[in-house]
Amino acid sequence: MIKRGLVGAIALAGLLITATGAAAFEDAKYPDLKGQWYRPGGAPRFDPTQPRGPKQNPPLTAEYRTLFEASQRDMAEGGQGNHTIYRCLAWGMPGMMNLYGTMEVVIFPNATYILIDDGNDSVRRVYTDGRSFPNDADPTFVGYSIGRWIDEDGDGKYDVLEIETRNFKGPRVYDNSGLILHPDNESVIKERIYVDKADPNVLHDLLTVEDHALTRPWTVLKSYNREPSPQPYWREDVCAENNNHVRIGNQNYMLDGEGALMPTRKGQAPPDLRYFKQSKQTQN
Repeated sequence: MIKRGLVGAIALAGLLITATGAAAFEDAKYPDLKGQWYRPGGAPRFDPTQPRGPKQNPPLTAEYRTLFEASQRDMAEGGQGNHTIYRCLAWGMPGMMNLYGTMEVVIFPNATYILIDDGNDSVRRVYTDGRSFPNDADPTFVGYSIGRWIDEDGDGKYDVLEIETRNFKGPRVYDNSGLILHPDNESVIKERIYVDKADPNVLHDLLTVEDHALTRPWTVLKSYNREPSPQPYWREDVCAENNNHVRIGNQNYMLDGEGALMPTRKGQAPPDLRYFKQSKQTQN
């Protein structure tokens, strides 16, 4: 008689073989997105077809166009404008898809993971198991993403991943020009991610933002290239490391090479030192 432990081991091995075979069969239905993806050339910006800054020509409401213009003026004078990334906050959506770092896409039947190292390790979990948006999920910078794979040409293989993302927290920006999203964080972001038909090493992301700071949905097409090396180097990027920005109250200052606090713009007042005992030299 075969011992119970041996029977269990044989059964487990059979399940593993079956699961492995099924997974390999299912893999063939999905596009090949393996490897490292990067932004090809040019400064990162939300609309890659336009220069960074005002020439992006975002469809902003009058109020948010005024805020954007004020941000541009502040940056021209040495300030940081409206953008918050210098404080090491996460990009979140949609700014993270500008690819300030590299991207990896990992596909499973129930979820697709989009991994980006851009100063803060950012992980998007795109659930493809048929669920609905939850009513009680904590808001996050990356939001909550639900997707579905589509076989558009009927050949039995998926061509497009459609994604809708909601449930954000902020502040969030489109890029580092100071172009902000509405602070109510009720943005809805829709995407169609697909491989270029002529070049399997080019990935497209047709991305549309619906936001209360916009007069209409804003759609851009982002494209990424696949690193040709089968063993790419994954660079680590830690925003807080060697960051010489210091935010005190609502003002941004910087540290010089010796660690002393210094202004970022001409005529900037020093921070409030009420809790520090000041020397006579400082008082004078």
